[in-house]
Amino acid sequence: MSPKRSVIQVRDMNKKVRPGDDFYEYAGGGWLARTGIPKAESRWGTFMQLRFDTEKKLRRVVDELLTKRRLAKGSPEQMVADLYRSAADLKTRQKLGMLPLSPWLKIVREIHDRKSLEIAIAKLHRLGVTAPWGVMIDQDAKDSTKYRLHLVQDGLGMPDREYYLNDDAESKRVRTAYGPYVTRIHRLAGYDAKEAARRKDIVMRVETELAKHSMDKVSARDADKTYHKKSAKELSRLLADFDWKRYWRLNAIPAPASVIVMQPEFLKGVSSMLARVNLSDWKVYLEWQLVNDMSGVLTPAFVRASFSFYGTVLTGTKVMKPLWRRALSAVNGNLGELLGKVYVERYFSKEAKQKMNMLVDDLFAAYAARIKGIDWMSPATKKKALKKLSAMNRKIGYPDKWKSYRGLVIRPDDLMGNLVRAGEQEHKRQVKKLGGPIDRGEWFMYPQTVNAYFAPNLNDIVFPAAILQPPFFDPWGDMAVNYGSIGSVIGHEITHGFDDQGSKFDEKGNLKSWWTSEDRRRFEKRADVVVKQFDQYTVADGVHVNGKLTLGENIADLGGASIAYDAWKLYQLRTGDASDVDGFTPEQRFFLGFSLFEREKSRPEFQKMQVINDPHSPGKFRINGPASNMEEFYRAWSVEKGDKLYRAPSERAKIW
Repeated sequence: MSPKRSVIQVRDMNKKVRPGDDFYEYAGGGWLARTGIPKAESRWGTFMQLRFDTEKKLRRVVDELLTKRRLAKGSPEQMVADLYRSAADLKTRQKLGMLPLSPWLKIVREIHDRKSLEIAIAKLHRLGVTAPWGVMIDQDAKDSTKYRLHLVQDGLGMPDREYYLNDDAESKRVRTAYGPYVTRIHRLAGYDAKEAARRKDIVMRVETELAKHSMDKVSARDADKTYHKKSAKELSRLLADFDWKRYWRLNAIPAPASVIVMQPEFLKGVSSMLARVNLSDWKVYLEWQLVNDMSGVLTPAFVRASFSFYGTVLTGTKVMKPLWRRALSAVNGNLGELLGKVYVERYFSKEAKQKMNMLVDDLFAAYAARIKGIDWMSPATKKKALKKLSAMNRKIGYPDKWKSYRGLVIRPDDLMGNLVRAGEQEHKRQVKKLGGPIDRGEWFMYPQTVNAYFAPNLNDIVFPAAILQPPFFDPWGDMAVNYGSIGSVIGHEITHGFDDQGSKFDEKGNLKSWWTSEDRRRFEKRADVVVKQFDQYTVADGVHVNGKLTLGENIADLGGASIAYDAWKLYQLRTGDASDVDGFTPEQRFFLGFSLFEREKSRPEFQKMQVINDPHSPGKFRINGPASNMEEFYRAWSVEKGDKLYRAPSERAKIW
């Protein structure tokens, strides 16, 4: 019996497969063979299991509150309990029908001229219905000391423009199913069959034109292509004859001197449509957007209809999540830091934070050494890369200062009202940022989120508490596995600061070139190797991964694993830890740990949606792809020429 606590389970493996042929299958084939995807899920794996386990912990918190007879009005406990009650109260939702949307339906249905159309758009935006564009407040990418308004394309009912415009089999399948769904929602809203079909045709026509004006997903992740600072006058020219002063006033936003327009050509297209498309068509489109966006708060029939398209058609999910999970999601989405505070108090240990800080220290040290040692970058650019690395800030577990929800009124029988009031409070919080200092302590994920992120404008890497638990991270467990799993995640997020887009931001979080032109050319040449490799991977029905769409994540996966391995070696030197565990060398256990993160099964529909929409590659390729480019993997598993994962040294991608 090994003295170390190991999460490596031999029964999860498939030792009939050579690691050099398919490491993903070798490391997790046993688990893949015996594990089914739950009917309420589109995919299932380590990540999803941890998320579900976290949901069950949060449910216990909520259940305890629901059993208490009296909770002080306005207290965090009362808000959480009553928001949950309102979301779970299907009887009241059935009784109310469409009534919760009445004020906004009235606004849309009374559109009679250009002015009333613009007012309707503004008031829907205030509600959170972002059609046909959206507005958000974020740091100015080229002046990270200032918050600025950003205008972004939006307003489509399907997830991406490709579904409207492409003629591949998957786009056609989804598009064919979307029409009947639009019709179904209109029928539930009270329209007869003939009128519902007519309205469906209008929605398809308007959304298809919006799709034609939309920027594609590859371009939309390009930081340079999505930064266009416009003065108030320039904005008025982009969206001709639109009364922006009234729009800002209706949204309680001070009229800005300038804004960032992320997709100017889209706004030009909308401007043309506002002048050309019939008011009656705009009324139909905006009513559809309102009802579709808010279907989750209406009757069970609306919820089921929405799931039939967004759940079953798009992702292959068989049944809806149980009511408790859906109600909990409403609480999490609107009172996330209230739940997060309790989650941290109950489930996050000081030891986890201390050990995590040690890993981050090692990853930073390994990254600095790697930057100094790479042979394709000039000393001048290396100096600036090291400056950015040393300025990178870590956030682990939970925020230092919790968000306040004071004054928010939550009632047990008013779901729509609760969401509107919560949205208003958040809207005011966001607007208050304008003209103020940057909140460098702000988190963009809750502590109970099983995920991590890099914030380019803050130069932050962030690891919420919920991701810091077994099998990804065990403070008392096998450190080879820890470095392979959570260490690779740390490295992944650091590498986002140096991927194809993150590398365009300097140490202060500004979109500013700090590379020599020759170094940038060399970087792009190496990145192109990654693009071509991932373009070759296919999922269900032979649909190819998009190497350009997934480039940033693929660079981060490869860099993350490579740097984590170096960090593991630093730990090994410091501790002398070189013992075998469960018959595996430390190096082998590192890669087995690396495989844990993306161990998953997914439905064919989800796979096809993922490669169209998601900048992350499917799990199998996030393991086999980086491994096939790492010399350390070849040594650990004796991978040789002739093995299926083998790449000649000259064909391997190596950036960081």
